[in-house]
Amino acid sequence: MTLTLDLLPRIAAVFMLMMARIGTMVMLMPGLGETSVPQRLRLSIALALTLMFFPLVSDAYRVEMTLPALLRLLAGELAVGFVIGATGRMLMGGLQTAGTVIANQLGLGFVTTVDPTQGQQGAIFSGFLALLAVTLIFASDLHHLVIAALYDSYTLFAPGTLPNAGDAAQMILQTVAGAFRIAIQISAPFLVFGLIFNAGLAVLSKLMPQMQVFFIALPATIMLGLLLFAFVVATMMLVWLGYLQAGLQAFVTR
Repeated sequence: MTLTLDLLPRIAAVFMLMMARIGTMVMLMPGLGETSVPQRLRLSIALALTLMFFPLVSDAYRVEMTLPALLRLLAGELAVGFVIGATGRMLMGGLQTAGTVIANQLGLGFVTTVDPTQGQQGAIFSGFLALLAVTLIFASDLHHLVIAALYDSYTLFAPGTLPNAGDAAQMILQTVAGAFRIAIQISAPFLVFGLIFNAGLAVLSKLMPQMQVFFIALPATIMLGLLLFAFVVATMMLVWLGYLQAGLQAFVTR
């Protein structure tokens, strides 16, 4: 096939539109879009995925080489990439909530550290769970499902069509509710532990008023809480990985 000057602008426009959709999703998707990943590496991943998908989906674009038409297509591609990427990012939000709940139950809510996946301060358990989640995503090959969701987005949202605002809002609300639900589920052992332990301390303070309960409670809470965390962290992450897989599967048509 011989490329002509008439064909080259269309190829460049289609590549730009694909890069807008895929780049937006890559910047937000779990695993690939973490802030701990250098921006140049994320840009390189988006460029490589665009080059890989270009022969497969470029024919789906009907490009009119006029500025209003290109801007309309670009807005649609950015909107699709943002909706899918933001939904994937909110699937990770449950771990930050769970980590905060756990830290508060163990008396470590005041201990903060920089979460490398979010680029901001958070509870120390939130940072640990987020790093563990990213590691497990790549160890369990769930990043393949992320790439599949990128490709199947062209089946769910054809180029040139904007996501329905009502459906997008409903999906985001359901994702936020699901993230909060999974956060409470995986932190439930620590909620039960905190309830039983504090109730026991209240009884002890009534039976022995002269005892300084606070000086016994804090180190005991931390020690027993860390021991409990060591026992249940594997189950917690297994439940969360199942939730993440189910959330990403919603964008995969195969």
